[in-house]
Amino acid sequence: MTLGRLVLAATPIGDVEDASLRLRRLLAEADVVAAEDTRRLHGLVARMGISIGGRVVSYHEHNESARAGELLDVVRGGGTVLVVTDAGMPTVSDPGFRVVAAAVEAGLPVTAAPGPSAVLTALALSGLPTDRFCFEGFPPRKAGEKARAFADLADERRTMVFFESPRRLAETLAAMAEGFGADRAAVVCRELTKTYEEVVRLPLAELAAWAEAREVLGEISIVVAGAPASVASVADVVGEVLTRADAGERLKEAVAEVAEAAGVGKRELYAAAIARRSRPPKA
Repeated sequence: MTLGRLVLAATPIGDVEDASLRLRRLLAEADVVAAEDTRRLHGLVARMGISIGGRVVSYHEHNESARAGELLDVVRGGGTVLVVTDAGMPTVSDPGFRVVAAAVEAGLPVTAAPGPSAVLTALALSGLPTDRFCFEGFPPRKAGEKARAFADLADERRTMVFFESPRRLAETLAAMAEGFGADRAAVVCRELTKTYEEVVRLPLAELAAWAEAREVLGEISIVVAGAPASVASVADVVGEVLTRADAGERLKEAVAEVAEAAGVGKRELYAAAIARRSRPPKA
């Protein structure tokens, strides 16, 4: 028997014209379309001007585990199951992970029809470094848990992307300013690809004040710059040089290696090590 496949398909995050030709074909050809919200799916296909060819079932956070087996039975029988969410890519802060994990465990084919992503769109528009980033999803709702989460991320060097509800935006930005620093660069992206798209780039404290002073509506992504690299001084690392020298390493070699690793001048570090060595011991 020929196996079918499980397909994760990205749907538009706003502008319906972002729907790919492949998504249109899959919606027409799939045996089963598993949708996070069936009403929203029918609204989307109506705007796209197409029809769904197969059976539509609901697949959301409350029935993911229970429905996964049913969907995989279709794949085992040779059918195509298309998984879509309200917007963007399934499994990214949306349903889909459990059925993918179950399919992988069962050795069933899984593929994706890539497309719009709020995470990547916000990151690209932010103007912040994109070479290394992490996605943190929705922050905790409770103030204490939120503060602890941001404290844990305070030294994260990568650009961070979050989602947030407009109702909690001002509170979350204020907590970020407290945890990451008032001057940390950040960006709020609202209603991406939609008619009233808005991208606001300010330090966190100013963003918090901006959000507090107005009614913010729509889908929200927050992009926060990573922690700046710590700059070591000669005084910070001279002790390491002397420790290595006392252990038998040549002073010049210790100075060269420590200076390169810390990004300080070799001459300055060597002079500081000699000066520290020449100090008379404390009485």
